[in-house]
Amino acid sequence: MTRSHLWGVATILANTFFRECTLFAILYAHFQSVALAGQIMLNIPFAFIGSVAALAIAGETFSVASLVGFISLTGVASRNGILMIAHYVHLMTEEGEKFSREMVIRGSQERVAPVLMTALTAGLALIPLVFAKGEPGKEILYPVALVILGGLFSSTLLDFAVTPAIFFNYSGKAIADVAESAMKTPNNPNNQIRKGVRV
Repeated sequence: MTRSHLWGVATILANTFFRECTLFAILYAHFQSVALAGQIMLNIPFAFIGSVAALAIAGETFSVASLVGFISLTGVASRNGILMIAHYVHLMTEEGEKFSREMVIRGSQERVAPVLMTALTAGLALIPLVFAKGEPGKEILYPVALVILGGLFSSTLLDFAVTPAIFFNYSGKAIADVAESAMKTPNNPNNQIRKGVRV
């Protein structure tokens, strides 16, 4: 790598670190829970698994373009996690559901369509770029599209398979605190939620 190339990579990584810290801070400000914010951030490594696999299968090397793809992917992956976790919280604080396996299953099933629509909308738009490998003018767009498409596949799959299990097994106390805080707000009649939360 040339010196300018290394400088570009270092700048992008620094910006990425700042972006992820900002994202975590926003999630914490919304959910008031380190556990729930951290669980949403887990979708980012889920996405990286598919991105790295896609680069390896395609025989592509790591480059600035692929790094840009990684950064773009974090937003979509985080959004999928937010859709899942926020709906679990909604079911408990607004619909009076108790923290249980049935609630997690219901919440996951009800988020299938929104999460799939998000992934499919982005993925279908990138497929033409992936098949345009080697065409003039697509040298930079191809690795970006490849990284995002691979990451969308793995993050969506693992979001449905892993996120509910992690939430059910490790987020009992966190969701109890969120629900209890919601019960203290005006105009919320579901004051019995806390009793049904498993901690």
